[in-house]
This record gives sequence, C-alpha cells and structure tokens, in this order.
Amino acid sequence: MRVTFYFDPVSPYAWLASRQLDRLDVAEEQIDVQPVLFAGLLGAHGLVGPAEVPAKREHTMRDVLRTAARLGVACQGPPTHPFNPLRALRLCIAVDDPEARRRLACAVMDAAWADGRDLNDASVLRAVAERSGLDGARLLERTQDPAVKQALIAATEAAIAAGVFGVPTFRVGKDLVWGSDRFDTVNWLLAGGAVDDALMNDILARPASATRPRN
Repeated sequence: MRVTFYFDPVSPYAWLASRQLDRLDVAEEQIDVQPVLFAGLLGAHGLVGPAEVPAKREHTMRDVLRTAARLGVACQGPPTHPFNPLRALRLCIAVDDPEARRRLACAVMDAAWADGRDLNDASVLRAVAERSGLDGARLLERTQDPAVKQALIAATEAAIAAGVFGVPTFRVGKDLVWGSDRFDTVNWLLAGGAVDDALMNDILARPASATRPRN
C-alpha cells in the first residue's frame, strides 16, 4: 500500500512531518510526495491559515520550536511568514521522478524552516535543487512553464476533491490523516486498521442542535 504525503513548504508542520517520514511503516519508494497550494485548500473550504489568526500564529510558532527541539532538529524559520510558496511548489512538481521529488521537497522545506532561507529567492531554490543532485537552472526555468503551473493547479484541485483541507495530510487508500503528529494512525491504517463506515455515516447524518453565526 502506498502513502501520499500532501505538503506546502509554507507550513512548518509539513516540514516537521517531512523530517519524520522514516516513521512510516512503508519503504521510502512507497511514499508519494505531492505538492499542493495550502492557500488553495483554505480558499476552497472557507478557512484561514493559523498564521492569519494572531493567537494561533503565536501558538503555532512556539509549538513548532518546541517540537523541533524535542526532535533534535535546528529551526530558524523563514525570513517572512506567511510567504508565497508558488515557485518552490512548482520547482517540486516539475520533478517527475518520485525519489528525486521526495529528496527535493524535503530539502526545500529544510531550507526555509531549518536554515532560515528565503524561498522567494531564485538563487536559494537553484542551490537547493543542485544540492539535491538536480539541474537547478533547468528546474527554475520550468517553474515558468504553463504545463508545470497547470500541474500544480490540477494537483491542488484533485486534493480538494479528495477532501484534503490542510497540510500535512497523509492519504492511505481512501483515508486521509491530517497533522504532523499522526504517524501512529497512518501506520495503523497501513496495518489494516479501519473505521466502521456505517457508524461514521450515521453520526454524520445526525442533525446539529446548535449553530453559531459566521461573519
């Protein structure tokens, strides 16, 4: 069984998850790394990102620093946040080879969150690609290719259609698992775990007894 890992480097939790992919009970070649635009997911579901809510922004950054310290990984954070991740996402989706894409995606997220580099700087992206054993100049050119741009749009739309609303998300079969701290759940699914769909559908069909107004 394969695992799809949906990510956007703007998310520190996607970065933290990328540092722990070896916790998955599958071979590395069974992990499909899928770039998606987090902003597109948020817009499709009528959500805002945690960095757009002051209390959540502070909590998120403190939690990320705590988690990185607990994992023993360096964390400088990017020079701006939120930042525009489009070119970095296109750089990754332009790589067709699954192993090379995994390597590049993890290196891109490390550059932003571990090393504090600016992913809007083309020279940073080129250097990251070259350190990953890829042709950085060629990949940067491809980020302007309409076909590459459309590939990212299509990947994001497909993720939305599948029910993905945030990153990181892991997909195992039809099941989606959201969050950087859900590796045990992903492995449970890989081992054959499953919820009672009839019960879940029954619960979802029950009416709400309270609602709140939304602006």
